[in-house]
Amino acid sequence: MQTKKIVLASNNPGKLKEFQALFEPLSLHVIPQGQLGVSEADEPYGTFLENALTKARHASAITGMPAVADDSGLCVIALDGAPGVYSARYAQLHEAGKGDADNNRLLLARMQNQTQRKACFVSVLVYVNHPEDPRPIVAEGVWWGEIADQPIGDNGFGYDPVFYVPDLDCTAAQLSAEQKNHFSHRAQALKILAQRLAELHN
Repeated sequence: MQTKKIVLASNNPGKLKEFQALFEPLSLHVIPQGQLGVSEADEPYGTFLENALTKARHASAITGMPAVADDSGLCVIALDGAPGVYSARYAQLHEAGKGDADNNRLLLARMQNQTQRKACFVSVLVYVNHPEDPRPIVAEGVWWGEIADQPIGDNGFGYDPVFYVPDLDCTAAQLSAEQKNHFSHRAQALKILAQRLAELHN
């Protein structure tokens, strides 16, 4: 079977590695958009789906290739779904700093005295065959847990140190990369997307 090239609407090396590993058995070769001169797309929407679709269509329009995009974040029940699509810029938007540590500090401050600690990591993946594809493939992965009282663990990134997983009795930052890639929201979404793509290319 001839290998088909797909542009990844991201330059994140971790994401690229995950996509390549899952798509290789399908004879699909993933190329990060930066290698093809594609600029970052705007993400003006309030939902993961709209932002992922925008990024996929943007990358496909510039390259003329099929594209896949991911939009993900943390949704906390007690905060009405915040930080949501603004997860990476949560502290910055509230003028409380910038970066993972500041994001976590702000989140924990907002969760003080909250008895409802339930939260979930969400990943929405969108694949388009071309920029105007009327039937994009959408896959969503959701990883449920709780917001811890304080950061624990040194692995991972983002909100991993404050995302406690009751079934595993640890935070995401206490998991190895291999363990996280088995349980995580993105791993779940990638498996669904890979299955849909396998059906498409059979």
